[in-house]
Amino acid sequence: MGLRKVITTHIDNPDSNKLSVYQSTGGYESLKKALSEMTADQIVNEVKTSGLRGRGGAGFPTGNKWGFIPKIDKPKYLVCNGDEGEPGTYKDRMLLERFPHMLIEGMAIAAKAIDSHQGYIYIRGEFFKGLDIVEKAVEEAYTAGLLGKNILGLGYDFDLAVYSGAGAYICGEESALINSLEGRRGHPRLKPPFPAVSGLYSCPTVVNNVETFCNVPHILKMGGEVYKKIGTEKSPGTRMFAVSGHVKKPGIYEVELGTPMKELIYDICGGIKNDKNLKAVIPGGSSAPILTAEEAMTATMDFESIASFKSMLGSGAVIILSEEADLVETTYRLAEFYAHESCGQCTPCREGTHWVRDLLHKIKDGHGSQKDIDLIFSLSRNMEGGTTICPLADACVMAVRPTMTKFKSEFMAKIPASSQNMIPEKKEVASLA
Repeated sequence: MGLRKVITTHIDNPDSNKLSVYQSTGGYESLKKALSEMTADQIVNEVKTSGLRGRGGAGFPTGNKWGFIPKIDKPKYLVCNGDEGEPGTYKDRMLLERFPHMLIEGMAIAAKAIDSHQGYIYIRGEFFKGLDIVEKAVEEAYTAGLLGKNILGLGYDFDLAVYSGAGAYICGEESALINSLEGRRGHPRLKPPFPAVSGLYSCPTVVNNVETFCNVPHILKMGGEVYKKIGTEKSPGTRMFAVSGHVKKPGIYEVELGTPMKELIYDICGGIKNDKNLKAVIPGGSSAPILTAEEAMTATMDFESIASFKSMLGSGAVIILSEEADLVETTYRLAEFYAHESCGQCTPCREGTHWVRDLLHKIKDGHGSQKDIDLIFSLSRNMEGGTTICPLADACVMAVRPTMTKFKSEFMAKIPASSQNMIPEKKEVASLA
């Protein structure tokens, strides 16, 4: 376990984004293999064998997702979700800037697997540098016969376009992203139908994360069985983690899944900044429920372990918080983010996120009461569990309620003594249980 370079083997080469450098390290050999030696079903089965799970958040098995595409006489579309907007998350930005050809190769292989002849790379609007690099890489690929008609002279056609988002976090949700690609407002769609059945232009569509596609060439190169031996049985492979917060060496690290979180924090990242004590860890982006220091010290960096603590690996952002962190301020800032990014389509999200933000602001400034805490918990129950079209409201709840529950004393310390008996103690305890 620990650091394991699969995707980032050549990260130290400053020209890793150039086609000549990528090809000199074996780039596009997997695409040649896929187009010349493998059927679509063989590619899908190889990815299924590898156990690769989506690296965007949900962790759904990638091969299964590709297998859902119906074999019908209708266009199939392939979409890369590069709309990375979750607070603390920046690993896909690095991949777009440093390994654009790895992404292109992974998408071209996936295109053969689902019989797609048109793909799109949707990039977050603020990623100006990454957008420019990816566009140049796509041009290089076309010039070299690696995209377009009759790729590598092997009889397969696949076109790829780059699309810049307009800065909306909600477009990271796959159906909102699809609406945005169609020129519509970036609002999530009701499901079913799911994109695999009716996605872009009402046609079968696969949407995968940048890191997910970047794994595909390596799976074909080493074989699914070999890839599966990396990591754990249920969480194979490596994972890119963007570590930020109160650590001595923040940054992006490719780590074998199953690595102890303690090792990530203290060995790989050098420990807590200023040698302070660890207070908490947000393990998978702002929407992942917080872990206490005690939980973090026993957790491992894989889907199952983090889920056992009722949290998730999510977007791969690991936010480290030391004893100096003000968790009331941190929670308020996350709530403010979700209130700002709500698309406003669903009432529980549109109203709930703003109420939660305003109540936390009141508590943060020392004007809150137990009644306000109780109201936040009441609102959170109305915001979660399928009351909205997409999970943004649930994400806000997960960013707020677990922190208020596990670190109750910090929130109570912000409430003036004169306001702490407004609600009977029994009711207050029940609301925070």
